[in-house]
Amino acid sequence: MPTASTSSPDPLLETQVLWNRYKMQILLGLAVVLCAAAAFGAYRLYIAHRDTVAAQLLANAKGAPDYQKVIADYPGSGAAASAALLLATQQRAKHQFVQANQTLQKFISAHPQHELVTSAKMATAANLESLGKTDEALEMYRRLATDYAQSFNAPLAMLAQVQLLKGQGKTEEARRVCETILTQYRDSYAAMQASQDLKNLKPAAAATVTPAASPNSSATASPSPAASTAASAVPTP
Repeated sequence: MPTASTSSPDPLLETQVLWNRYKMQILLGLAVVLCAAAAFGAYRLYIAHRDTVAAQLLANAKGAPDYQKVIADYPGSGAAASAALLLATQQRAKHQFVQANQTLQKFISAHPQHELVTSAKMATAANLESLGKTDEALEMYRRLATDYAQSFNAPLAMLAQVQLLKGQGKTEEARRVCETILTQYRDSYAAMQASQDLKNLKPAAAATVTPAASPNSSATASPSPAASTAASAVPTP
């Protein structure tokens, strides 16, 4: 009895059919991928060249105008971030605290993920202290310690709080901050300093009121030990 023959598909033929049908789409897709790869490679080369030029300018910088040029001409580069911090340091050294904080704020806004953001915030708070704005500085130290609790600057910000609180006469609050440092950062340098500060921060003693002596107090006052001894030595009749 004859059996029906089953023909298997020809892979080569199917490939040829698919190619003829979708040739333009495939070629267009390959062109897009190649263009994207070329553009990405060109961008990487541009970034590398830009960073090299910016780093060279920063290395040759002598003062504020040079730092400002690096920041303006190469924003977003690592050299621009470093230039901003160097410029802020130079401004602080010249007691230009307002300008220094403006520079630091621009740095923080332009590089929010930079590893030295917390250092920039510490410097900002220190500048506020120098301007006499201790309440603003204290609040900034508090936010830094809360928002960046894992940062190496967090315990240092808390130590700065202790000094400001002591200056404001808030001894108990300063003691609580020291105790927090000892609990959360026990293995840090800040813990050693906090321990020393805690020893010097005595709890506020309860005030004792001494009643004023009345004019007749000498007649009703209890005799002193010396007077009692003298009285016992007088023979009774």
